[in-house]
Amino acid sequence: MLFRSDAAKLQRYLQALLDANERFNLTAITDPAEAWVRHVQDSLTLVPFLASAGAQRVIDIGSGGGLPGLVLAIVMPDVQFTLLEATGKKAGFLFDTAEALGIANVKVLNERAEVAGQDHKVHRAMYDAVTSRAVGRLQVLAELTVPFAKEGGTVLCIKGDKAADEVAEAKQALYKLHAQVVDLHKTPTGTVVVIEKARATPRQYP
Repeated sequence: MLFRSDAAKLQRYLQALLDANERFNLTAITDPAEAWVRHVQDSLTLVPFLASAGAQRVIDIGSGGGLPGLVLAIVMPDVQFTLLEATGKKAGFLFDTAEALGIANVKVLNERAEVAGQDHKVHRAMYDAVTSRAVGRLQVLAELTVPFAKEGGTVLCIKGDKAADEVAEAKQALYKLHAQVVDLHKTPTGTVVVIEKARATPRQYP
């Protein structure tokens, strides 16, 4: 259930995304109605998982055009979101859009996950939950996301039809990271892979 003010802000965000897409590549989907379903609604499927985890600090890895991080920040104003994006232009878009829409619970971090994930003072093992969407196969993605989660924290990855195959492929990598998949949840737009971090990630990762 969306508040009317949230829905209006999400529409403004989506328009900003599609406008910026004409200047540099943020999405292959340019039809507003299709983008609403495939991007916004897909991102919103993570809301119940973050709510049930009681997450207060969340980092979105490879935020790109703000999916799912900026969308989630709009509808969860009491949660602090860090949007990590390595590409300068995309990070600039995230910063400008958050400011223009008055989204105060967002910080934009223009950095590579491999670097930020080794920052023991600020980012490593500092987040209740880690989110990611369309950032590569789980076997590699796990190493880029799990180190950011606290022990007992949650990693939520939005995947497509081959989610189960990716989970099977990533089993050894997750074992080395001291994490495991606890749920594969089908949604109308994709599959949410829920990973739980059991204990501290070995220092060499990522």
